[in-house]
Amino acid sequence: MAFEALAVADAMGKKSLADVAYESIRDWLLTLEIKPGELLNDELLAKNLGVGRTPVREALKRLELDRLVKTYPRRGTFATRVDVTDLSFISEIRAQLEPLAAARAARVASPAVRDELRATLEKVEAFDVSSATVTETLQLDARVHQGIYAAAANPHLEDILIRYDNLATRIWCMVIDRLPDLSHHVHEHLDLLRAVIDGDEERAAELARAHVSGFESAVREALFKA
Repeated sequence: MAFEALAVADAMGKKSLADVAYESIRDWLLTLEIKPGELLNDELLAKNLGVGRTPVREALKRLELDRLVKTYPRRGTFATRVDVTDLSFISEIRAQLEPLAAARAARVASPAVRDELRATLEKVEAFDVSSATVTETLQLDARVHQGIYAAAANPHLEDILIRYDNLATRIWCMVIDRLPDLSHHVHEHLDLLRAVIDGDEERAAELARAHVSGFESAVREALFKA
């Protein structure tokens, strides 16, 4: 596996080593740098992360709960396969819960949280999709969605949505090079963020639902053209 070594020391004091390992391995799984079905070697992961094997093992346990890896007795831990047939199941759940989170965020977000969402909106406005890497685009997408989930102030809803957004991201990464207009997908977030910031529950829910539907349609179209 060709991973870049991470400066884990920079994150110490803010996050535990297990948290750092979890987030790093998760990102490799989401962007498919760790291929679906690939065996994860905890010793190699620990070496590339610059941590011990214990934080890596803790991270892998969390990732199994996220359905991103699967451990088999006497065989090891493997990256779960990306099954595009799951797209409709994932979208069905997100189509119900994303509007719920967006509407709730529009209703309950504090002034400080709305300021954070405004900062995210400015990032989206300034984002140049044409010169950005896939990772940078995914990071921005995650910042928008997870910012709204957090603004909804329901930790159980937030946890579920992050999990299913991650599963959707892996499918997206399979076809991202075949999507004709990533800028449209990215800039769809602007109206959604504005609706949440302005406290417009109905519009926020409507735009969140349309965003999920548009994502599913774009992925299906890309797969059909393959």
